[in-house]
Amino acid sequence: MSKHLTAAEVAALLDSLRKPIEQYAELVVKKGINVQPGQEVVVTAPIERADFVRQLVAKAYEAGAGHVTTLWTDDALARLEYQNVSLSYFEHTPAWKREQLDSLAESGAAFLMVVGTDPHALDGIDPAKPMTAIRARNEQCAVYRNGLDFGKNAWSIVGAPIEKWATTVFPHYAPQEAVYRLWRAILLAARADGADPQTEWERHDATFQKNKRILNGYAFDALRYTSSNGTNLEVGLNEGHIWGGGGACTVGGTAFFPNMPTEEVFTSPDRTRTSGVVHAVMPLVHAGRIVRDFWLRFDGGRVVDFDAVEGCDVLKGIVEADEHSCYLGECALISKDTPIRQSGLLFYHTLYDENASCHLALGTGFPECLEGGVAMSQQELLAHGVNQSHTHVDFMIGADDLEVTGITKSGEEVPVFVDGRWAWSVS
Repeated sequence: MSKHLTAAEVAALLDSLRKPIEQYAELVVKKGINVQPGQEVVVTAPIERADFVRQLVAKAYEAGAGHVTTLWTDDALARLEYQNVSLSYFEHTPAWKREQLDSLAESGAAFLMVVGTDPHALDGIDPAKPMTAIRARNEQCAVYRNGLDFGKNAWSIVGAPIEKWATTVFPHYAPQEAVYRLWRAILLAARADGADPQTEWERHDATFQKNKRILNGYAFDALRYTSSNGTNLEVGLNEGHIWGGGGACTVGGTAFFPNMPTEEVFTSPDRTRTSGVVHAVMPLVHAGRIVRDFWLRFDGGRVVDFDAVEGCDVLKGIVEADEHSCYLGECALISKDTPIRQSGLLFYHTLYDENASCHLALGTGFPECLEGGVAMSQQELLAHGVNQSHTHVDFMIGADDLEVTGITKSGEEVPVFVDGRWAWSVS
């Protein structure tokens, strides 16, 4: 395709995506959050993509939603707020926002989060402000947070392009052509570019079952990660840990996909048994800032040292966000053969980049990744090794030559990943 398309040509290309985008909207409503008859649906989305949100709302009502609430986001307004308001303001989530989120969660709402943001939106902004706001919401909107964390509410995070995000991913193209290209990449990553995306997702979900069955069958005591970039890390696993991936299910029995796209099989490690050094292989975008070329050193489960070529202050804020944010809450395994990795694109958004690479996450772990965990309190989960924090930040570690070895309770070493791929898929 030419790099110098006319406006009319780009408009025609965008128009050609009308049907796939409509199918994508239906996919995320029916498979992502799986709207139930009479249910409240909450859509959070960038105002720049109001056109797509209208399709989502229409599909939600077609699926039987009782009511749809729309919450808008805007990078420019967020920047103005952080520029002009003192840090102390962000320490408390306003009462109206707490009531809004908690009451919606308590009503059994399904939450659909449409992400699309400028990776440079908050360049120059004190990272403590957005991170404080995030922490305050997660601490103070307890019903909402617990509803998502403990399987009481269906939820899904999906993507839609905005112009400044698109031109970051595709910097050599005019804005509207970049938006077109990012739409194409999003549809491909979400397996929504074919004739029947919903059936495709049913097949995709089935592919997770083999890997989960094998991993859960081994019941490893630990995983060892090594790669030529200097990663040499051992991650202990909890007694009774469970590997998840693909679709999830609420405690009430509603199936949903928390992330679309998703390629990962994941569990929550023993928060006290991570040791060694790990190097990130992709930039991390967090709170409107970019962290590049960073590493972390663990001892006794804690991050004890770290550095980054860019964004070290952001990394420091992540590690020190709260008492337990310096411990791991997730380890996820993803083959380098996935569509996102094979696309060669850096999306500058964790939803996509984490699905291109094995990753770890600092912060809170998952109750469903421990036998009986969903019925446990936060203190009980902590006592059983599942980290509890007010944050959860993924970072990508899946180098092309990553080796992952599973260590059984008897000390047997079993290859899990060889050269960045599942060992049992390598011929």
